Amino acid sequence: MSAILETQALTRCFGALTAVDSVSLQVAAGEVFGLLGPNGAGKSTFIKMLTTLLPPTSGRATVAGLDIVRQASAVRHQIGYVPQMVSADGALTGYENLLVFAKLYDLPKVDREARIRQSLVYMGLEEASDRLVRTFSGGMLRRLEIGMSMLHRPRLLFLDEPTVGLDPLARDTVWEHIEQLRLDYGTTIFLTTHYMEEADNLCQRIAIMHRGSVAAIGTPEELKRSVGNADVTLEQVFIHYAGEAIESGEGYREASRSRRTARRMG
Repeated sequence: MSAILETQALTRCFGALTAVDSVSLQVAAGEVFGLLGPNGAGKSTFIKMLTTLLPPTSGRATVAGLDIVRQASAVRHQIGYVPQMVSADGALTGYENLLVFAKLYDLPKVDREARIRQSLVYMGLEEASDRLVRTFSGGMLRRLEIGMSMLHRPRLLFLDEPTVGLDPLARDTVWEHIEQLRLDYGTTIFLTTHYMEEADNLCQRIAIMHRGSVAAIGTPEELKRSVGNADVTLEQVFIHYAGEAIESGEGYREASRSRRTARRMG
């Protein structure tokens, strides 16, 4: 299967600090690819480069064959991005949020109404379209944000902690909709998560980042076998390669941010 995303020695430095250190990987079209790592491993910086929000210091990356630096505008038309922090406007309705994004993505006026209505139905939000988003449950909010990011039918969807703060039932519902997007549109999913069970069950391949580099990459089964025991959990694999549990390293700012997000998402 052809690669939708490819990086070659992608690096980002902030002064003397190397946040992402010569990362090379490929993501196949249509797969669910997970990026795991403790806080400070470089995951967010890596995604910001891939979504054209931050230029690399060196190395290169392509999305659908388009260079993320030289063809940044074209790359943005090929991707969708759902950040960890809430991206929908609570003072607007679900429909109004979708309309704002339809305009941002330059969808033709003749197509906007049909595309918005289709998104509402597809994400199970048709009856809530005229409600203010601040009244949505956490699961509804996440589904709306995914719908917003998919209005222009991107080939690659980046999800940063897509189920943070959600209860297990809401997480399952969100993932049912994401999987349906992948099946119906062939969308490639690139996600970060701190839920090891989620990564194990959903990702076809996983990369584990540690101190800016990829410490291991493969299917969940391959990663488990790589530590000498196919019966180990993915969390044990993570500790083996990252040297710490997934929760370790979260400082005050990170903890405050994740808790604020959890509260806003219900």
